[in-house]
Amino acid sequence: MLAGPAALHLLLPAPLPPHRHHHLAFALPQHPAPPLHASLPRAACSRRRRRRRAPARRDGVARASAAVAEEPSSSGPAKFSVRIPVGDREILVETGHIGRQASASVMVTDGETILYCSVCLSDTPNDPSDFFPLSVHYQERLSAAGRTSGGFFKREGKAKDHEVLVCRLIDRPLRPTMPKGFYYETQILSWVFSYDGIHSPDCLAITAAGIAVALSEIPNKQTIAGVRIGLINGQFVINPTTGQMENSELDLMMAGTDSAILMIEGYCDFLTEEKLLEAVEAGQVAIREICRAIDVLVQNCGKKKMVDAIDLPPPELYRHVEDISGDELVKALQIKEKIPRRKALSALEEKVITILSEQGYVSKDISSGVTEILDDIVEDEDEDEVIVDGEVDEGDVHIKPISRKPPRQLFAEVDVKLVFKEVSSKYLRRRIVEGGKRSDGRSPWELRPINSQCGLLPRAHGSALFTRGETQVRRLGYSTLLTNFCDILQYSFPPSCVGEVGRIGAPSRREIGHGMLAERALEPILPPEEDFPYTIRVESTITESNGSSSMASVCGGCLALQDAGVPIKFPVAGIAMGLVLDTQEFGGDGSPLILSDITGAEDASGDMDLKIAGNESGITAFQMDIKVVGITLPVMEQALLQARDGRQHILNEMSKSSPPPSKALSPHAPLIHVMKVKPNKVNLIIGSGGKTIKSIIEETGVDAIDTGDDGTVKITARDLSSLEKSKTIIANLTMVPKIGEIYRNCEIKSIAPYGAFVEIAPGREGLCHISELSSGWLAKAEDAFKVGDRIDVKLIEINDKGQLRLSSRALLPEADSESDSKQQSSGSTKEKAPQKDDLIKMTTRRPRRKKQSEPSGAENATMETLEKSAAAPATSKSSETAK
Repeated sequence: MLAGPAALHLLLPAPLPPHRHHHLAFALPQHPAPPLHASLPRAACSRRRRRRRAPARRDGVARASAAVAEEPSSSGPAKFSVRIPVGDREILVETGHIGRQASASVMVTDGETILYCSVCLSDTPNDPSDFFPLSVHYQERLSAAGRTSGGFFKREGKAKDHEVLVCRLIDRPLRPTMPKGFYYETQILSWVFSYDGIHSPDCLAITAAGIAVALSEIPNKQTIAGVRIGLINGQFVINPTTGQMENSELDLMMAGTDSAILMIEGYCDFLTEEKLLEAVEAGQVAIREICRAIDVLVQNCGKKKMVDAIDLPPPELYRHVEDISGDELVKALQIKEKIPRRKALSALEEKVITILSEQGYVSKDISSGVTEILDDIVEDEDEDEVIVDGEVDEGDVHIKPISRKPPRQLFAEVDVKLVFKEVSSKYLRRRIVEGGKRSDGRSPWELRPINSQCGLLPRAHGSALFTRGETQVRRLGYSTLLTNFCDILQYSFPPSCVGEVGRIGAPSRREIGHGMLAERALEPILPPEEDFPYTIRVESTITESNGSSSMASVCGGCLALQDAGVPIKFPVAGIAMGLVLDTQEFGGDGSPLILSDITGAEDASGDMDLKIAGNESGITAFQMDIKVVGITLPVMEQALLQARDGRQHILNEMSKSSPPPSKALSPHAPLIHVMKVKPNKVNLIIGSGGKTIKSIIEETGVDAIDTGDDGTVKITARDLSSLEKSKTIIANLTMVPKIGEIYRNCEIKSIAPYGAFVEIAPGREGLCHISELSSGWLAKAEDAFKVGDRIDVKLIEINDKGQLRLSSRALLPEADSESDSKQQSSGSTKEKAPQKDDLIKMTTRRPRRKKQSEPSGAENATMETLEKSAAAPATSKSSETAK
C-alpha cells in the first residue's frame, strides 16, 4: 500500500520572483546551444548520439502526487523526499540535493543509519558484449559509527569480505533488469555515512541502488527493491534490527520487483520448504509496496530514459546464423563431454564469424531471385547483314548478357558473436524441451553420477574427494586453535578446473561469495564450542568444474568434517536447480521446466540458478539468481520440492563413500585441554607483559595457551606429557590454598631472622616461622637451612590479609614421638605447670581458622590430587613410627 498523505508531508515551493529565476541550478535556457557532436560528420558521431540527454522539465507532475514532498531551497535545487513504510517503521528517501553531478543519487535513512548511493554512466558506449558493463562498490566506513582506525593506517583499504558480499547482493538483482544492447559503462557507489548499530545497512543498500537506477537515464525494465526477513517467535519480521536477528531462526535477503522475485539468499537452521515459501511471500508483499512508492518518486523527479541508446544486432542476422550453423550446432550440442563440446562450438563459431564478417553471406532468398532473364534486351545477330567499312549503324547495338551476382552482406564480428551465443542457447533449450534430453543425455530431473572418497591425504586432519559428473572438489579439513572460536571455509576456483589459462591471485568476488554460501550451509551441523573446542578451517579446491561447484563444496565439506573427527549433528548436501521458463516457444505446453543438478551450459543458457543445501528434513542455506525479469512463487515452490528429492539422493550416495570417513581425530591434530579458573586469576597466568605465560610455553613445550576474560584457559599441545605439565603449572598458579593442605618439595626463597619464606606454588609464598622449621630449638634459621633448600610444609593459617603461615615441624615424625613420650612421662609423675617456652609454642601453633571462598572445580581436582599424593608417604611413615 502506498504511503498516504497523513504519513507523508507535502511541501510546495513558494513562487520565486522573476529576477531570481537565474539562481535555480537546474533551470534550462530557453534556447539551448546545439550539442558539440551536431557539427561532426554523421559517421563519426553515430555512437555519440546515444549519450545522456538532459531530462525534460516535468512542471506540474512533481506536484501531482501527495506521496512526494518537494522542499524549496533558496540556494540550490529542490529536494525531493518520500517516506516509505517498511515493516513496523518507515525509511526516508531523499534526492536532488546531494550528488547533483551524478546521473542519480539518493540518501536513504532508517533510524540513524544513513546510506548514500550514486549512479554514473560513461559518456560513450563500450564495444558490444554479452555482459552488461556494471560495477558495484559498497563501503562501511569507521567514521559512520563515530570511530577511527586504531592501527597505523587510518584510511579504509580494500573491501572486506562482508562488503564484497553486499556488492554481490546489489549487483545480482539489478543485472536482469538491464536491457540488451545498452553498452554504457555503469558504476554504482554506495557508502554508509551513519550507522546506529541497530538498523542494518546492507538491505538498505539494495533498495537505494534500485532507486538510484530508476531515477537515472538507464533504460532499466523495472524498479527493484530489497528487504531482509527474519523469523522471530514464529512471526516473520521485515527488516529486523540487529538485536532481533540474534534470536531469529532465519536470515533471508530478498530482492524483486512489484510482481516477481529476482534474488534470494539466506541461511537458516533446517527450515522446511513450506516455511521458506511463507517467508518469501511476506517479503514479496513488502517489496511490492516499496516499488510502487519508488515509481511515484520517479514520475516526479526521474530523468528521461536513454532508450535510443540501445543498439541491438540486426534482426536478419539471427536467421543467417541459424542457416549457416543449424545442423552442425545440433550435433555439437549432443556431445556429452564438456571439453569436446566446447571445442566443437568454438570451431563452429569461428566458421560463422568468418562467413558473416569476412567473406560475406548471400541469403538463400536473395540468391534464388537474382537471376534475371535478359532475352528481352538482347537482339539476335543478323548473319546476312553486311556492314560496309566507314558506315556506322547506330540502330543495331549488339549487347551481351552479363550475369549479376547477388550482394554479399557483412556484419560486425561482435554482433555475430552475440547472436551465435543466443542461437546456441535457443537450440539447447529447444533440445531439452522438445526431446526431453539434456546435453549429457539426462532427463530434466535426473542427477549426474556421484562418487566420493575420504582419507586421501595423510597429513591433513581430514580430507575428501567428491565427484559429481564433471564437477570435482577436493576438501581438506583442518582443526587448529585460534584466538576466537570462528569456523571458516575458503573456496578456490583455479582456471585449470575448466581447462583454461587465467589469473592467479587474491580471491575473486565469486570465490568469496561461493565460499560464504558453503560455510553458512555447514555451520548449523557443527558442534558447540563446549563440546568441540577446535576452530575449524575447511579449504575447498575445485579440481574440475561443470556447474554447481559451490554445492559440491558443501557435499565434500561434510565428508571432510566427518573424516577429521568433527562430531557433526547431521550430514548435509547441496544441489543446484535450473529453469526453462517459457517452454511454449520451444514446442512445450508453456509450463516452466525445472532442471535438477544443472551443468555449466545449462546455467548460462537457463533462466534460473537456484542453490539449496540441507538434508531431507530442512534447509540450511539457499541462493537464487534469475536471468529473466523474475519468477513467481508457484515456480519457486516446484523448484524447492524437486530440490529436496535431489538432496535425498545425494545423501544416499555420500553414505556409500569408499573409503568412508574415519570419524576420529587425526594423530596429527593438536591436543586441546580447556580448564576454568577464576577470572581474577587470569592475570597471574599472563604475568607482567606476558612473561609468565611465555615462560610456561617455553618450559613445557606446548604450542599455545589462550586465556579468556571469563576465566577459560585453552592449552594446545602436540603430546600429552607437555599438556599435563602445563596443566599442573597453571593449576598451581591459580589455586586457592586451604588450611591443612600439605605441599611437598617446596623451595626456600628467602630467610629472615624470624623464619623462612617458602614457595608452595609458582608465585605463591608463605612464612614458616622459626619455631615451625624444626622439632628442636633453633637460634637462627640459617643454622639449619639456606636459600634453595627444599622442605615439606603444611598450611596451618591464613590471616586477614591473605598471608600464608606454614609449618614444617607438623610433618616431622620426631615431633610425634616426642609428644608421645611426654604424654607417657606426664602420666607417671605429678602434673607440672607448663614452662614459658611451652606456652609460647602452644600459642603459636593454635591457628585462627576462617571460612575460605570455594575454589573452582579444576582447582579442587588439583588440590585433591596433590593432597592424596602427599598423604600417602606421610601415612606410611606414621605407621612405621607407631610400630
